[in-house]
Amino acid sequence: QVQLVESGGGLVQPGGSLRLSCAASGLTLDNHPIGWFRQAPGNEREGVSCIVANSGSTNYADSVKGRFIISRDDAKNTVYLQMNSLKTEDTAVYYCAADQLVITNICSIRDYEYDYWGQGTQVTVPS
Repeated sequence: QVQLVESGGGLVQPGGSLRLSCAASGLTLDNHPIGWFRQAPGNEREGVSCIVANSGSTNYADSVKGRFIISRDDAKNTVYLQMNSLKTEDTAVYYCAADQLVITNICSIRDYEYDYWGQGTQVTVPS
């Protein structure tokens, strides 16, 4: 059984930083594309970033490019999202997701590409 567990969310002032973690069981993360998504109240779910299996190449949404960094620790079977220079508009529930397919050359930030999802962690950046 595949399980993804996010942690690291919280309340942070504008300009601050947080690091989210996505710990997996039942799935070896470095064999599958992993994505981070977010959903703010009243908004559709938005792709934030993804990391390619094996190579570790990354993609980012324009809204977070240059501020967020996705990484993977294969020994811990965990993917991270380092979020810097946080803005009010980054407030959302953040989810990690894994593609069940073993795809080693690309990753997507389209949510329908992903099969396994965590429960989410809240990030709040007050105005």
